[in-house]
Amino acid sequence: MVRIPGVQAVVFDLDDTLYPEKSFVFSGFEAVAAQLGRRVPCPFDAAARMRLLFEQGVRGRIFDQLLAEMHCAEAADLIPLMIEWYRTHWPSIELFVDAERALNDMRSRFRLALVSDGPLAMQRNKVSALGLADRLDLIILTDQWGREFWKPHPRAFETIQNTWGLEGPACLYVADNVEKDFLSPLRLGWRTVRVHRQGGVYENAQAAEDGQPEFEAGSLSEIELTT
Repeated sequence: MVRIPGVQAVVFDLDDTLYPEKSFVFSGFEAVAAQLGRRVPCPFDAAARMRLLFEQGVRGRIFDQLLAEMHCAEAADLIPLMIEWYRTHWPSIELFVDAERALNDMRSRFRLALVSDGPLAMQRNKVSALGLADRLDLIILTDQWGREFWKPHPRAFETIQNTWGLEGPACLYVADNVEKDFLSPLRLGWRTVRVHRQGGVYENAQAAEDGQPEFEAGSLSEIELTT
């Protein structure tokens, strides 16, 4: 159990912190396969093939590899469409059970916020599908300012401090990706907890220099906070 006193605001990451990111990925593959099937014939289950490629560790070129295996002559035209279908689809995703429980428990005791990177339309759809607007006091999707403001840029965290008049150990950031998530909160003196979930996309990520969070927990249920 991770016990942290003196917290007034809890700020969450989104992917693999509040819901399983893989469920969005697979939901996106289903959406892409459905759209693709309306345009070109596929001799196999395209969604299943993309899931398998993902599980095998392929990143960044899954659509390219799928179309190559389909011997698709329209690949150059289809790739941008597939990326758009993936990013803008309405996802079939749900909160982790422990995340829903934690949000319900913390709602009346702390100020709650979200900081999340990623293409804006994609992250907005995730937030809407999860019903987070009714659960959080402040939602910051960093892409609204441009990709250069994605983590580890400090703007989102400084915005939260300035909005609520809080700083340092009064703020807690809970996230999963030790490569980039914790650099700015640590520099600002925040408390930090990595949620290290089995099967997460960044489960085996290595912490950036000066980016090792203060605590680690297997789920949000392992975090006990007091004001």
